[in-house]
Amino acid sequence: MHILGIDPGIANTGWGILDFVGQRFQPVCYGVINTDPSEKLEKRIAVIAESVAQIIVKYDVKYVSMEDIFFAKNEVSAIGVAKVIGAVIHAAYKENVEVSMFTPMQIKMSITGFGKAEKKQVQEMCRILLKLDKIPRPDHAADALAAAVCFCNTNATMGRLGTIK
Repeated sequence: MHILGIDPGIANTGWGILDFVGQRFQPVCYGVINTDPSEKLEKRIAVIAESVAQIIVKYDVKYVSMEDIFFAKNEVSAIGVAKVIGAVIHAAYKENVEVSMFTPMQIKMSITGFGKAEKKQVQEMCRILLKLDKIPRPDHAADALAAAVCFCNTNATMGRLGTIK
């Protein structure tokens, strides 16, 4: 079952796909959707939505797991991220794929066991859990894989994987 993790952002939207079978993670692929800062905002958001839809179809994604907005830092960038989140949700909806949202703290807790873990700790634990030789680059891709791991851990713990329709 393929799970697509998303780390939303206007300039760089990280994505990563995991296969989760028998309580085991198997990384499939990952990357980043980059947008051109000189383009209009609506085009950048459309590029992200179209790219996500293509990834969903190409890899037969069953669930999308996405990092939710955290407002503690920059409200202006949070508004842009909210627009990307809406576009990703719409793209998933059009492909009949369910979206789950997780706060940064939930993702950190799921990966490291500590909700206030540093970014490097999350990335290193993601590398270990996925049995990768090195931390996925760029950082946005690693964060997207962490969101996918969080979905698997959360739903496996709740006994819901395999029963979610």
